[in-house]
Amino acid sequence: MPALEESQGVNKVVDSICKLSPDLLAETEFQRTGVRCDHEALQNIIRFLLLTFRSAGKSNLSGDDLVKRLEEGSSKWPKASLQVLHRLWSEHSASVRAQQEVESALSIGQLVDMQWKLGMAVSSDTCRSLNSPYVSLLLKIVEPSGQICQKSFEMTIPQFQ
Repeated sequence: MPALEESQGVNKVVDSICKLSPDLLAETEFQRTGVRCDHEALQNIIRFLLLTFRSAGKSNLSGDDLVKRLEEGSSKWPKASLQVLHRLWSEHSASVRAQQEVESALSIGQLVDMQWKLGMAVSSDTCRSLNSPYVSLLLKIVEPSGQICQKSFEMTIPQFQ
């Protein structure tokens, strides 16, 4: 759930949500129903609900646990709105969790630094006069966990091209 220390902002969003009827809260398109809601309030509602449902998915919360956390975050929740959110979470939690599993399986590290140098191999264990150019690469990658790792390798010029 959004952090409790942000309860003032949470209360503001909950106030905006409270202005919506439970039927409207369950509606997928506000404008079609004729409801006027200022752009910023609507953005805050969407952000809050996205963050709430993502957090509930990561925490593997049940519908009851989600409602309990929402009530802990703000005392302003009307029972009807909480029932709608409980029903929506119960219906869609499996797909949210499945999407999160796919995202975590597909997540890759981000390249943050690359260093390279061109060198000349003059000899090796098996050949006394190689005289072969090579490229040495050092990659710094931030893994999805936040840990920085380094990968280094050498390639011949044709491999590099």
